[in-house]
Amino acid sequence: MSVLSVALIAAVGALAGAAARPVVFARSVPAAASARSDCPHCGSGVLGRRLPVLPASGRCPACAQAIGPHAFTPEAAAAVAFAVIAAGGASGWFAAAQYWIAACGVALALIDVAVQRLPDVLTLPALCGTFLLLTAAQVAGEPGSLGRAAAAAAVLTAVFLLIAFTGAMGIGDVKLAPAIGALLGWSSWTALFWGAAAGFVVGAVLEVARMAVGRARRTHVSFGPYMVIGALAVSVTAA
Repeated sequence: MSVLSVALIAAVGALAGAAARPVVFARSVPAAASARSDCPHCGSGVLGRRLPVLPASGRCPACAQAIGPHAFTPEAAAAVAFAVIAAGGASGWFAAAQYWIAACGVALALIDVAVQRLPDVLTLPALCGTFLLLTAAQVAGEPGSLGRAAAAAAVLTAVFLLIAFTGAMGIGDVKLAPAIGALLGWSSWTALFWGAAAGFVVGAVLEVARMAVGRARRTHVSFGPYMVIGALAVSVTAA
């Protein structure tokens, strides 16, 4: 793919990140709360009912206090993810599934980092959208297997559920597992293994780095971002 094409797709990713910003703000709340629409500092309504948008500066329009994701964080993260996927060379409906996981994953990752939650309002669309796009890929005759994707989703979910029973993983990670498993399983069982393993490796490396600079959480690791990064990295190379 040409540099121009990658740049254009990165721009689309930035727009997807901008669309994710109000979702991240609204859903970065404790489990007891469903969502928010008002500034936590001044109480003014910052999410319009007809067009829920937030400034890319990450500040409340009324009081200028920082709210939601840091300035340009979701936009930049989605742009990079889309550019990497585009550079990987996948095409068709399978590539659309990769972009979908990236778009959902950016929002989920930022929420997980903020409040250590992966809300159902995003994990369920991530799953349904992935299977819908992979079904379209199967109908279009693209290389891969929908049956293997479904089996991989079940296997990874079962494994993560067992880990969750030990207390080493949150239930939100389990709910994200089927979408991740389906995307990886579409390519091969090998991709599933390495994609799942990559999440743990990336998580271990980055958490050690955070500990080295004194920023690691002692009680809980936000594993969602590592799941998404590992899965996309392996999926792109396996395409």
